[in-house]
Amino acid sequence: MDSFKGQGGIQMLLTAEQEAQHIVSSARNMKMARLKQAKDEAEKEVALCRSQMEAEYQNKISESTGSSGSTVKKLEDETDRKIKALTKSTSMVSKEIVDLLMKHITSVKI
Repeated sequence: MDSFKGQGGIQMLLTAEQEAQHIVSSARNMKMARLKQAKDEAEKEVALCRSQMEAEYQNKISESTGSSGSTVKKLEDETDRKIKALTKSTSMVSKEIVDLLMKHITSVKI
């Protein structure tokens, strides 16, 4: 009778081991499912963040490009004004410079 009891105990242990393996396997599967879900959610967040940052980057580029065009125009206008001012002042002084040079060239000191 003790041997019958021993076989029943072994059978109980085998059943308990199978049940434990089933529980561990189920826990592993659930863990893997949670990890996959977390990975998918993280990838979605990364994609969303990347698209937002790309949009901000494109906005900055378009702002800087637009302002550089107006800056170039402003610099061209300023350069034209300075050239005209220099041309005007040169034409006003050129007669005096020519007269001064002619005076020094033609006068002979003895």
